[in-house]
Amino acid sequence: MEALRVTHTIAPVFDPDSRVLILGSFPSVKSREAGFFYGHPQNRYWKVLAAVFEEEVPKTIPEKKAFLLRNHVAAWDVIRSCDIVGSSDASIRKVVANDLGIILETAKIRQIFVNGKTAEKMFLKYTREKTGRDCICLPSTSPANAAWSLEKLTDAWMSVRRVCEEGERR
Repeated sequence: MEALRVTHTIAPVFDPDSRVLILGSFPSVKSREAGFFYGHPQNRYWKVLAAVFEEEVPKTIPEKKAFLLRNHVAAWDVIRSCDIVGSSDASIRKVVANDLGIILETAKIRQIFVNGKTAEKMFLKYTREKTGRDCICLPSTSPANAAWSLEKLTDAWMSVRRVCEEGERR
C-alpha cells in the first residue's frame, strides 16, 4: 500500500470549561470515515472514558460530544496532516501539527494527556516547544494494545477524572 497525504478534518471538541485535553496521534481510516474520534468499533477509548466517569458508553457523535463537554474533557489529535498508509502509526511521515492554541487560549486546561506512545512521540517532537506544556502519556486504547485489558486501561486512565474533579473542588 502506498502512503497518502491526508488532512485531519475532525474539529476539536472543547469549551471554556474543559480541564483536560486528550490528544491522539491522527484519526484512523475508520474515524475519518465516521467523521469523529475513535470511530473504530474495536478501539476502547469510549468504553474506557465511560468507565472512568461511571456513565453509559456514548453511541452517536452528538452523545460523544456532550459526554466530553459534560465531563470537562477536550479532545483532538496532535497531527493536522501527514503522509500515512491506512491507519498505521508506524507509517506516519511529513507531519504538520495542529495548532493547540485554539484550545489552550480558550479552555482552562490543567493537564494534557496523550493516548499512547505515538501521540506522545508526536507531541514531544512537534508541539511541546510551541505550547510550553508537557503531557502525560496514557496507555493506548487501540486494539493493537492487547496487553492492556479494559480494566487495566480504566485504572490507568482514572488520572483524567482526578484532574477534572480537582477543578470542581476549587
